[in-house]
Amino acid sequence: MHEFLHPKGWKPAIGYSNGVAATGRMVFTGGMVGWNGDCEFETDDFVGQVRQALANIVAVLAEAGARPEHIVRLTWYVTSKAEYLADLKALGAAYKATIGRHYPAMALVQVVALVEDRAKVEIEATAVIPEGDA
Repeated sequence: MHEFLHPKGWKPAIGYSNGVAATGRMVFTGGMVGWNGDCEFETDDFVGQVRQALANIVAVLAEAGARPEHIVRLTWYVTSKAEYLADLKALGAAYKATIGRHYPAMALVQVVALVEDRAKVEIEATAVIPEGDA
């Protein structure tokens, strides 16, 4: 079971949660970049890479019997805050199409570079599968 944490009196968090309390089997992904299963980038578009990185997370979680709604934390590493902010509507649509209307605790950090030269984003996920839900 997951409990989304929102302190009384705080403004609503939009597109993320301030915190999540969860019990169950924990699943961690490595950093997923926007390439396909053959380790090939199909696009240099930021939103396209985000969509693929999120799809990669969903695929890895499925191997453990986890679903997107089991995600309790996402950490995003982006090479350009400007690209992230450039089209939040399209970014939100890609997120919802892949993860749904589930907003775990999230952090986003701008980095100088990622190991894969074409990568514009790398996302790590932590999921917790509630007992009896696997």
